[in-house]
Amino acid sequence: MFMTTLIAKPGQLDPSAAEALRNAWGGSALQWLSPDEAAEFAVDTLPDNQWQVWEDMQALGIDLVVQPTEGRRKKMLLADMDSTMIQQECIDELADEAGVGERVKDITARAMNGELDFEGALTERVGLLKGLPEGIIAQVLETRITLMPGGPALLATMKASGAYCALVSGGFTAFTARVADKLGFDENRANTLLIEDGALTGTVGMPILGREAKVQALEEITARLGISEADVMAVGDGANDLGMLGRAGAGVALHAKPSVAAECDIRINHGDLTALLYLQGYAKSEFAG
Repeated sequence: MFMTTLIAKPGQLDPSAAEALRNAWGGSALQWLSPDEAAEFAVDTLPDNQWQVWEDMQALGIDLVVQPTEGRRKKMLLADMDSTMIQQECIDELADEAGVGERVKDITARAMNGELDFEGALTERVGLLKGLPEGIIAQVLETRITLMPGGPALLATMKASGAYCALVSGGFTAFTARVADKLGFDENRANTLLIEDGALTGTVGMPILGREAKVQALEEITARLGISEADVMAVGDGANDLGMLGRAGAGVALHAKPSVAAECDIRINHGDLTALLYLQGYAKSEFAG
């Protein structure tokens, strides 16, 4: 048995489009998780035309996901931070303050798209921040960093159901610590910006946390909790997230780079982070926080 979930921006899920798809695929009765925003229905088998219909739905501003019904509610959330739990790339914001914004943004975009080696790209970008006053980090956190919509509800609801939540980032602990605390993550892992005499040294603490470190976090935390990787929902947007997205029971490409989304079966391009709750069968009335 498979569950088909349709998600759009609030007020933009056309009931007639949802009902037409349910009819075409011979699904069970349509269940609304949130009026005109999210709905689901069950089907016995995977539809042959799933991806053609997915493209049609994308044109209507609707995300379409088909996944096994069993085990949809996850016991753990493993989340990327930059452009996932927050709306920015922290290193790009720091680079703006250092006057090298455009150069760093170009490197970031290429690295997240998988065109550049992550570790090399990170080392190069951090090198351009050398001499930046340490206080700029707090300033960027206060004035430039905003949470991704739906994040607080996602964390509060999954934690209320007993899930463990971990933030794993190729970014920096100075940012993950604040974001993790604000959202209620149980732990966070990231790289360390080295500082001497009140200024950034232009170097990163070793070893650099990249793609493999995110997979390692998945392995270590699930083993510690005594759960399986199938019990995990992972979410990210960049090439360095693909390892954990592929291993987790549900790997969600959220507003991801096209080359990243192409490798994931669960793609959210229109909904916000509450889409991860709808995918698990939570109705909006069940959201916590």
